[in-house]
Amino acid sequence: MLDSASDPLSSVVTLLRPAVSISKMVEAGGQWLVERHNMASPFYCAMVEGQCRLHVIGRDPVTLRAGDFVLIPHLQGFTMSSEVPPSPHVPRLPLETGPGLFRLGLPEAPVDVRALVGHCRFDTPASDLLVSLLPEMIHVSGQGRLTALVPVIHEETRADRPGREMILERLLEVLLIEALRSGPAATLPPGLLRGLSDSKLTSALQRIHTEAGGALSVSEMAKDAGMSRSGFFERFRREVGRAPMEYATDWRMAVAKTLLRQGGLTITEIALKVGYGSASAFGLAFVRHEGQSPGAFANDDGS
Repeated sequence: MLDSASDPLSSVVTLLRPAVSISKMVEAGGQWLVERHNMASPFYCAMVEGQCRLHVIGRDPVTLRAGDFVLIPHLQGFTMSSEVPPSPHVPRLPLETGPGLFRLGLPEAPVDVRALVGHCRFDTPASDLLVSLLPEMIHVSGQGRLTALVPVIHEETRADRPGREMILERLLEVLLIEALRSGPAATLPPGLLRGLSDSKLTSALQRIHTEAGGALSVSEMAKDAGMSRSGFFERFRREVGRAPMEYATDWRMAVAKTLLRQGGLTITEIALKVGYGSASAFGLAFVRHEGQSPGAFANDDGS
């Protein structure tokens, strides 16, 4: 699995191993509001009809309209409401009206908003590190490929057909990649996507992600980019948000954590796969990065 991704974005999404937790069609009418806190889960929403307000904790509120798509790789909490929210005494609990179908607002109010909402999880022990490489939020409009994928995911979650889990994992991988590459690079914060939009940094990121077990140096990456070492270093840090070798170490540790939890390889074999010449050198680096030894991490079930 780890060797199959051909580019940095694909390799990150593949390592994340996305899986659907909840997929639902939400219908709303009149004045309504739904609030969630302490979620710590990836979230996506495709607006089918109407418009509403989304306020993610720590960000300015945004208006979502039909055809909009939102992806939040690590959602802590949010409020979604009609453009004019209800007064505090109005009931806020959604009413489940069918399998995967929920109603918000007073039952007698005509439906004027429909949205497909999904929550998923990342089945990787390195999710925090990997999510840190991605934008906090992607909000795009008029991306037909994205809004076409979400109903297929919703339909698949409702069915009990052979291969369901594999199909959902692949669909979510495609959804994440499509969403992440749809955002305009100029407005992105420092991170992997902004780095990939810079032609001078693409080859370095490609090399880090596909040659984690090889010899990596700032000098060689700068040479490949046709830049001075200092110029490359500063540009990489500005666009990606961390120094080149810091980024390389973070990626190597994400791969190592995944391999350790998968089992089947010795510490020495994993060390070589992620660019360390010996188990002891890898062990020291892992302890500095993770605060525990590779063996302790492998034996920890994460609970």
